[in-house]
Parts: sequence; C-alpha cells; structure tokens
Amino acid sequence: MASMVGSKAPDFTLKTSEGEEFSLSDLDGQWKVLFFYAKDGSPTCKRGCLSFKDQYDLFRSLEPPVEIIGISQNSVSEHREFKEELQLPFTLLSDPDRTVAESFKVPVHLGAFPAKSSFVIGPDNTIHHVYDWLFRPRQHVANILSALSSVTN
Repeated sequence: MASMVGSKAPDFTLKTSEGEEFSLSDLDGQWKVLFFYAKDGSPTCKRGCLSFKDQYDLFRSLEPPVEIIGISQNSVSEHREFKEELQLPFTLLSDPDRTVAESFKVPVHLGAFPAKSSFVIGPDNTIHHVYDWLFRPRQHVANILSALSSVTN
C-alpha cells in the first residue's frame, strides 16, 4: 500500500449512498482524501467517520479545499442509513466486491474486510500519502491534515 505513494490513483466508478454513480475522475483538479473502512456501524469505523465529520469544515476551508470520500463494502441502502444516522457531510461509496479496495492494494482484515486505510490524492491524481489507521482512529484525521499541509504548501 505505501508503495503506491508517487503513483497515479486508479480511477473507478461506484454508487454513492444516494444511489448515484461517482467516479474518482469527477474530482480531477482537486485534492481529495479517500478513506477505506471495514463496516458501517462498527465502533472503530464509526469513530473514524465521526473524526472526519468533526474536521470536515476544516478540510473544506483549506486552500485549496479538500474533498473527503469514504468507501466500504456496505450496500447503498446501508450507507444511506449510516450517513443519515451520523449526519455525515461527505460522500460514502459502496464497494461490495472490494474491487476498488483491491485496486488500491488495501489489505484484508479479519478475512473479509478492507483494512482501515487512507490516501491523500492530489489534483493530478497522484497519491501523496498513505496512512493505515487500523488501531488509531482518533489520530487518523490529524495525521491526514499534517500530510496535507506538507504537500499543499
């Protein structure tokens, strides 16, 4: 996974929690953070998503603004419920077959779930930073913000 730093992020198209198609290329020209997590509703994943929610306005106020995208294997309807329950302001994508997780070389955890991993991706879709947050959900967003400050200045 760390070996992907410096390479181009693979493009993909997945369904959002609203059932619409979303492609990574929709955000060409923008900074973005793509984070993979195991399952809607699991305590650690919930903390990770809430950490992004808590700092969402900060990400959007950066110059340039940064988009946040969460991806897990959950279905579109499960994502819709989870997003509404937590009032998440960012996009959640459904990757039921782990196709996108595999293209980003996200390892499998507990035999079935993608490990919790984040990618800082530049406007030209170059991967600038990779972070594994399996056991550090609270430090996760601070690490991503630090990485962004080092690559956007």
